[in-house]
Amino acid sequence: MRKLIFFMHTSLDGFVAGTNGEMDWIHFNDDLFDFVATMTEQADTALYGRVTYEMMQQYWPTAGDKPNASKHDKEHAAWYNKVSKVVLSKTIHDNGLENTQVISEQLTENILKIKQELGKNILIFGSPSASHALLSLNLIDEFWIFVNPVLLGKGIPLFNGVNEKAQLNLIETKSFSCGVIALHYEKVVTKA
Repeated sequence: MRKLIFFMHTSLDGFVAGTNGEMDWIHFNDDLFDFVATMTEQADTALYGRVTYEMMQQYWPTAGDKPNASKHDKEHAAWYNKVSKVVLSKTIHDNGLENTQVISEQLTENILKIKQELGKNILIFGSPSASHALLSLNLIDEFWIFVNPVLLGKGIPLFNGVNEKAQLNLIETKSFSCGVIALHYEKVVTKA
């Protein structure tokens, strides 16, 4: 079965965005971009909430074509343009969307169906509301949490909607020169 892997930047005090969705506090550098590229190579499906999907669609389809495009922009744009996209939304439809499936109901059944298809990993980037819905249904298999050296004080929380205790195993940690520390956890599967 394919894995659904959660990728999220967070502040040290546990917020994924400011109160108005601001993400200008996220630290990046080439090492971090190169590391994320190794993760995207292991995935052929990207999962987003509607807001994040619309933001991605405004930037990534042509990001690699710009004269000043960075190595990361070229590589991630190429990946973005070829992977299947899944969008969790009750307000948009997949009519006319290329290589994109919109899920608006029966979230558990539809995500489990996608996880059972042949393919590589499924990555959910950002998308706090969609992530919270997936967390509440216990559908996420692994977590990559990128802790940034900043305190926001308030904003959109990293975890919201967790209905029951979930035991996680720390698989690895990785630090980057920009001050970000990546924590990689997998969900402990208990046998009945």
